[in-house]
Order: sequence, then structure tokens, then C-alpha cells
Amino acid sequence: MSRRCELTGVGPMVGHNVSHSNIKTKRRFLPALAETALQSEALGQSFRLKVTNATLRTLDFKGGLDAYLLATKDEVLSTRARRIKKQVKAKLAAQAAA
Repeated sequence: MSRRCELTGVGPMVGHNVSHSNIKTKRRFLPALAETALQSEALGQSFRLKVTNATLRTLDFKGGLDAYLLATKDEVLSTRARRIKKQVKAKLAAQAAA
């Protein structure tokens, strides 16, 4: 199970624990992931994705899952998120053509 955000690609970072005597030992900073159900307005269904808590705030700011996916580059998104983005684009194109 990977500890990576499916929408932003944020993963674990590496750093040091620094003691009072300035001894440094390696440690990992894990992202604050939450598995949440996110609603797509265009598709009319919800998707369960593992995203960071900061990404949830960004989704609210951008205007929802659909708006965020359309504004985000494909390189950052996971394969599941890319599939959802493709479905949203197709649905919006079909609505615009009709």
C-alpha cells in the first residue's frame, strides 16, 4: 500500500531527528493521508481516493473534484485519477456538443 496522494503525488520525505546533543538520526515524514469519497458533479458518482488533508482543502478552494482534475497536469495524477479525468472530459465534451 503506497503512502502517496493520488491527486497531488505527495509522498514520504526524509529528514533527521536532531537530539539535544545535535546527534542526527534518519527519519521519514509521512503525509497525512485520508481515504475519502469525493463526488464528481459531471459524472454523478463518487470515487474513493487516498488524498492528503491539504488536498481536501485545495479541492474546496478550486470548486470540487472535476475542476481540480481539469486544472491539474497528468504527470502528477495517479492512474486512477487520470482515468477519472478522462471520463470527466468526455462527459463535458458530450454535454457541450448536445
